[in-house]
Amino acid sequence: MTDEQQPELRWAPIEPKPRNSRRMWLIIGLVVAALVVAGVVLFFVLNQNGNPDAEGTASPSPSTSATSTATPSPSPTGSVEPTTEPTTPVQTEPPVVDPSVEAFRGQVSGWLGDAGTGLDIVAQSSGQDALPVIDTLQEDAQRLSDAQPPASILEQWYGGIDAYSQKLKELRSAVSAGSGVSGAVDAARTELASLKALVGL
Repeated sequence: MTDEQQPELRWAPIEPKPRNSRRMWLIIGLVVAALVVAGVVLFFVLNQNGNPDAEGTASPSPSTSATSTATPSPSPTGSVEPTTEPTTPVQTEPPVVDPSVEAFRGQVSGWLGDAGTGLDIVAQSSGQDALPVIDTLQEDAQRLSDAQPPASILEQWYGGIDAYSQKLKELRSAVSAGSGVSGAVDAARTELASLKALVGL
């Protein structure tokens, strides 16, 4: 029994297990890529959600401004009413004003005095030299007609101005014709005297 050979025990090296490092790195890479893609998607989603909010917030602002501009509309209507009120009394004032005879005399006395001096010059002039003076007298007669006389002498004043202007036309014709100048000067002086007497000169 002792001579039977017993099997020998030998230590054999253990085969190394295949390394899975490549698979681990591949899995890690895929996870990282998925996280990056998810982050990008979330970024775009958040931006798109933010824009409509900004538009929604911007849209009510003009509506509020429109309401604020619409509210002061009744204010100009109130301001239009007082503007029409002062215009009506201004239109009624001018007809009421009636100058006194004294004030009117002071207004026309200069032209009436110059008319007497002009007629004297025409009487002393010869020929065509008197025509410029007559032109000046006719211009002064127009100024006398434009003056507003008192209501008490209104008709007499305009009637006297018409008569005086007619005599000046006849005087001009007499000077141009070279005959009847003295008679025409006297007729103009008569009408001028009537105008002076009318205003108390």
